[in-house]
Amino acid sequence: MATINKDMTIRQVLDMDRGTARIMMGFGLHCLGCPHATAESLEQASVVHGFNVDELVHQLNEYLAEKA
Repeated sequence: MATINKDMTIRQVLDMDRGTARIMMGFGLHCLGCPHATAESLEQASVVHGFNVDELVHQLNEYLAEKA
């Protein structure tokens, strides 16, 4: 099973599993398809949008673990 980390881009996470979009949107990442946003790392997005990147990564990895 692949693991998500805060250095991954939004696009990399979406390419792993489109179901992750729901979780990211819950953290305020509503423009997941825009070219600039998809190139941002999760950590960069957390600075811009003001959320805890470690909590996002934790929830994303939990989601993937539950699907495995």
